[in-house]
Amino acid sequence: MTVRAATPSDPVLRVQSHLTGRDVILLGWLADHGVLTSAQIAQALFPSLDFAQRRLRTLCTLGLTARFRPLKPDGGSNPYHYVLAQLGACMVAAQRGQPEPRPGQARERMRALTSRANLAHLLGVNQFFTDLAGHARTHPGARLDRWWPTAACTRIGAFADPCGNPYTPAIHPDGHAIYTEAGRTVAVFVEHDTGSEPLHVLIDKLPRYAALARVTGRDWPVLFWLHSAARERHLHDRLAAARASVAVVPVVPVATATRDHAAAEGLSPAEAIWWLHAHPGPLLRLTDLPGGWPAGTRSITP
Repeated sequence: MTVRAATPSDPVLRVQSHLTGRDVILLGWLADHGVLTSAQIAQALFPSLDFAQRRLRTLCTLGLTARFRPLKPDGGSNPYHYVLAQLGACMVAAQRGQPEPRPGQARERMRALTSRANLAHLLGVNQFFTDLAGHARTHPGARLDRWWPTAACTRIGAFADPCGNPYTPAIHPDGHAIYTEAGRTVAVFVEHDTGSEPLHVLIDKLPRYAALARVTGRDWPVLFWLHSAARERHLHDRLAAARASVAVVPVVPVATATRDHAAAEGLSPAEAIWWLHAHPGPLLRLTDLPGGWPAGTRSITP
């Protein structure tokens, strides 16, 4: 007589045998960063969009993810946007040893994401990091070691001083990355700029980053990811004027790049697109920015 193994009654246990390592990464990203489009997911994790779409349909069928298409006022249709479904949220919580989310929590989060006024900003931030992950995926020896959202950077004890004492900074970056390529590792904070804020608002963020650098002893660059070359030039002019004024802006490495230039040249944020403020040389690769270190020689915590 053939004895069949019992199917687990717990839905998390039942579905986990269907997951790949890539699925686990994706579910974690959706938990941390809210929403990703099919194109972003494909760029970051898959060899092709078709391959990604097939796997995403499977994850939806399993009940791990859900998808929606935001309204496009000028007509046509947006790509599918993916979020965690309730079972996916339970899966991530189990893997991280966190309490199980309450029933309906994932649905409420999805509704909030679909209606948030700054969805385009969130997607723009996530585009930066999925482009970086996609570059790492296609370049041996490159890897995205850390991708933190704003909430991770502002939690209690997110950073520590050299003695290990926890420190909660006043920074609110759009993201934080630790990236390795060609034997170098660099940690950066990312400010995704849409042009809606006056330039002085961007500059006023720098003292908080300088305070963090003083406490941790780690001079990590702040990256302004801008939408146009004209705004980039104006920002560097304002930075130079601020540093020369009586109210000196505390020194912290600042680098800028523009999305229009990167798109026109087909370059990722990992490549030589970064204009380091007050640096007279050519544009730099991400891992050539100040504050980097030889890969494997230093712990990346915090």
